[in-house]
Amino acid sequence: MALPKQVKIVEVGPRDGLQNELAVPVEAKIALVNALGHAGLTYIETGAFVSPKWVPQMADSSDVFAGIERLAGRTYAALTPNLKGFEAAVAAGADEVAIFGAASEAFSQKNINCSIAESLERFAPVIAAAQARNMRVRGYVSCVLGCPYQGEVALDDVAWVAEKLWQMGCYEVSLGDTIGVGTPLHAQRMLSAVAAKVPMEHLALHFHNTYGQALANIASCLPMGVATIDSAVAGLGGCPYAKGASGNVATEDVVFMLHGMGIDTGINLNQLVQAGADVCQHLNHGPRSNVAIAELAKQDRTP
Repeated sequence: MALPKQVKIVEVGPRDGLQNELAVPVEAKIALVNALGHAGLTYIETGAFVSPKWVPQMADSSDVFAGIERLAGRTYAALTPNLKGFEAAVAAGADEVAIFGAASEAFSQKNINCSIAESLERFAPVIAAAQARNMRVRGYVSCVLGCPYQGEVALDDVAWVAEKLWQMGCYEVSLGDTIGVGTPLHAQRMLSAVAAKVPMEHLALHFHNTYGQALANIASCLPMGVATIDSAVAGLGGCPYAKGASGNVATEDVVFMLHGMGIDTGINLNQLVQAGADVCQHLNHGPRSNVAIAELAKQDRTP
């Protein structure tokens, strides 16, 4: 199959990235979201309405939503695992919400203390409430290429959960390699199995770079027709299951690769690099993006 002419980047840095980093000031989060919007990102996961006891880094999400500059043609989304979170997201002015499940029974039990089936039951009222407000719901599936607790995850299990989210009303299902252990052929087989149940145009890839495989995995799947990629500016978000490892694939690296393949993203790479460098000033590390490190070095700047 031919490569897509255009790819949508779902920027998850302000949420999935920063929730696994040191807490940063709310002003820095607002500045990051604004900079991402001006750089051309059209979908920005801006915050999460979850228990501050479990995810304290997201406790100020309402303040972030209140402070951002809302550019035309941009979607500012929030993660909402339950009805309480959904109602808080609506009150904050989120454009769209997301729910998250897992393809691994062991991960579901460890992460949210319930079975996969029970987690899906919990999502039903969130989806119903969103549909009543004509809000779109995005679904995440964790551990599609491996689980930190059970190891290998059956492709049939991945496809089953993705199909359930699709049938329940998620307009898009994001397939997450939570621990970054996938390799290209495995990624292709997984995507093929899911695409047999959910139309390819409603699927997204959310690959982590723990073992340095994320770009290769994305590149291997693009000819199959997938055209939505999740990523985090500066590679924000470590992997909690592999100490010291990187987490989300860096948006700068994905954009550089896509542009090199002749695929349009609508993103200004220079502005993107700057946005990542700025937020990293509040962290104990520089950008984890190879592209950002190279570009900043050309400017004689140490990231």
